[in-house]
Amino acid sequence: MSEFADVLRSWRDRVSPADVGLPAGVGRRTTGLRREELAALAGVSVDYVVRLEQGRATNPSPQMLRALAVALRLSDDERDHLYRSAGAAPPSAEVVPRHVGPGVQRIVDRLGDVPLAVFSATHDILLWNPLWAAVNGDPSRLVGLERNLVWRHFTSGHAGTDFDAQHEEDFASDLAADLRAAVGRYPSDRSLDHLVSRLLDTSPEFARRWAEAKVAEHRASRKTVTNTPAGPITIDCDVLTAPGDLRIVVYTVTPGSDDEARLDLLRVTGLQSMAATPVV
Repeated sequence: MSEFADVLRSWRDRVSPADVGLPAGVGRRTTGLRREELAALAGVSVDYVVRLEQGRATNPSPQMLRALAVALRLSDDERDHLYRSAGAAPPSAEVVPRHVGPGVQRIVDRLGDVPLAVFSATHDILLWNPLWAAVNGDPSRLVGLERNLVWRHFTSGHAGTDFDAQHEEDFASDLAADLRAAVGRYPSDRSLDHLVSRLLDTSPEFARRWAEAKVAEHRASRKTVTNTPAGPITIDCDVLTAPGDLRIVVYTVTPGSDDEARLDLLRVTGLQSMAATPVV
């Protein structure tokens, strides 16, 4: 476990507070993250981070390793080494990637003036910025399957969001087709199998679309978010594919429009206390 403790300390020391959107503060004795800062980013106690770095905590779970990898902004190779040094198998190439690398994280950091989130290939939300939360609600309140966009769309509808008829049809069709494409790429992912099985059992609409066997990727849509604190905002939604088979979803509005004014208002009145936040 000593190698795990060594790399954990080294990687914590190289990440500055500014890298993760935290204030540097005064009186710091290190340029890297403090233990309490890493603990907050990874969603664990400070005591647990101390025990990991001292080699006294063994067998961290895959979920914990994924959270640490994201918090420390590790590359894919570094993430895999973290897993191996902890005695765990790195994520398989036949399992949906859920690691957000440092390059994608920097995109989220630097595009804070537009609502933006990062999803896996199966539409699990992984990372978002404060303006995304201000528009859509706080994703950190979602648990289990509720963190998956396909599940929410086909089982809960899209209350608070209006599409025109064509965009609504295209959106639902694309989601099912995108999920089928992911099944082909990641045949060993049990959570993906579980998601599809639950959808087929729960949603007749999803089952109908699944039976069409369409394979495609969702790229764009247009919708009106009706329940923001600033009022309804009509948004163009574009989906960009990023390294690691991730999806960066970006919202934009027409320049000079009432929608732009409302989005500007949300930047002031929205969830300003929220940093870019991962889901683990």
